[in-house]
Amino acid sequence: MQSEVRSILIVLMGSIGDVVRGLAIVAPIKQAYPSARITWLVEPTCSSLVREHALLDEVLVFNRKQPLRGLLKLISELRSRHFDVCLDLQRHFKSGAFSWLSGARKRIGFHRKDAKELNWIFQTDYIEQAPQDLAKILHYLSFLPALGITAGSELRFGLAEKEQSETVKQLRSTLGPAYVVFVLGSSWQSKDWLLEGYQKLVEYVLSQSSYRIALCGDQSQITRAAAIMAKQSGDRVIDLVGKTSLVDLAYILKDASACVGPDSGPAHIAAAVGTPHVTLFGPTSPARVAPFGSENLSLQSSLGCTPCYRKKCPGLDRLCMRLLSPEAAWNGLQAALARKSRAV
Repeated sequence: MQSEVRSILIVLMGSIGDVVRGLAIVAPIKQAYPSARITWLVEPTCSSLVREHALLDEVLVFNRKQPLRGLLKLISELRSRHFDVCLDLQRHFKSGAFSWLSGARKRIGFHRKDAKELNWIFQTDYIEQAPQDLAKILHYLSFLPALGITAGSELRFGLAEKEQSETVKQLRSTLGPAYVVFVLGSSWQSKDWLLEGYQKLVEYVLSQSSYRIALCGDQSQITRAAAIMAKQSGDRVIDLVGKTSLVDLAYILKDASACVGPDSGPAHIAAAVGTPHVTLFGPTSPARVAPFGSENLSLQSSLGCTPCYRKKCPGLDRLCMRLLSPEAAWNGLQAALARKSRAV
């Protein structure tokens, strides 16, 4: 089959966490098909992360903010590449349509019962049906056997492997040699932990350890970060919220001793760069989406409604997240710190 595969397209345009996990398939493909050109189709949000992977030959970006112009440009780009194989890791109608538009003669997608929005009609081949609680990263790795590839025991995600930017070097100088990262939020309101929980956890770290704390998150978390910083008098808590790109964040997470936060994109970036992450779960399932390598650092309250996969709590005021105590988070963080120290 190798001689017949000269160009491979990977379609995965979704969330940060999904894209980061999907990056694990690139190295095994390149090892099995060293002369094949590997292209990744992504949307702008995650394009900088995908471009970090040194084994990818090309990154195509669909600009959804200019739907017609962006679509016409992308169709032209897809048709001109003459792909032999397309791997559709997203399983939605849009990704299926792009898989078909690629013109690849072999288009591999999820099993019909695992696909959504009629995605399966665009594919020529399918991976096997998977259990509902199969870890998402293992689901992505299930595409490799369709190419005659067996995944190795160690995964390489291709992040934070290049020289650090000047921005990262300056931030690292400020953070010092030993720090933990607090990720203050996610893209779902229902996933977010309480501000009071973070404030109490800051007190535990400052009073019971010598670590500094880096507060991280996007612009939507600026108010929360300000509330935490308002209670600080020293220099051991550093506010990085809204001040780092995703690529810079990967380097900050790589050098951290441990991380804590909700089920979010940064949680999976931390996993990809080998840093333990204590994940505070509410409406999603640890079995399905816990950060790779940090599965046993997942915390979730016992409620009959979890996981509900609702982006907004339907009436319980995020009870599943409110029941996660700062004490439990601190215990998890101590376990993560002990793991990191043993690894070093």
